[in-house]
Amino acid sequence: MQTHKQLLDAAVERDGAAQRALLAGDPAGARAAFGEAAVLYRRSWELASATSYGRLIGMLKSAVLAGGGEPEARYTLAELAERGAETPAAAYTVAVATLISGDDAGAARASEAMRGGSDAFDRTADAIAAIAAGDGERYREALTRIVGDFEGRAEHLTGVAVADTALMLQVLAARRGIAAELSSAVLPAI
Repeated sequence: MQTHKQLLDAAVERDGAAQRALLAGDPAGARAAFGEAAVLYRRSWELASATSYGRLIGMLKSAVLAGGGEPEARYTLAELAERGAETPAAAYTVAVATLISGDDAGAARASEAMRGGSDAFDRTADAIAAIAAGDGERYREALTRIVGDFEGRAEHLTGVAVADTALMLQVLAARRGIAAELSSAVLPAI
């Protein structure tokens, strides 16, 4: 049986493979690898400590980029129902899950609870709140800041220079008709 760490490493590897596929212009290959990553993140979460929110965030992000996300959002909200959003990372998890589920009021509330965790949480909270409000201009401004952060990074979790947070947000914004027109080497077509 694999450990939670081995499963996490495998999930990150599949995310990297998906990102490389996107950069190579292979969206079908990317969707398949993102789907595999989502499954691995969930399995890792199930074996890890109850505060390993990054695994749920990874699962949600990968599931959305694979073309879905709704079952993973329901799972996440059920897992966190009794805990609430006690940390910025937990709030981020709830914000993404509620946004996927179409609960814009819940996403707006959770995005407020993300604030103060870090500059990255604040930028992402701005984008989530804008998507929840249907505010395309505010969303574009927040997305531009997120992409700028990824462009300035020397290292990326997967080893691939892709703004995966921005990609996920673009998919969720597109579902509401407010995706931003933004061009960057770290923001490949999905």
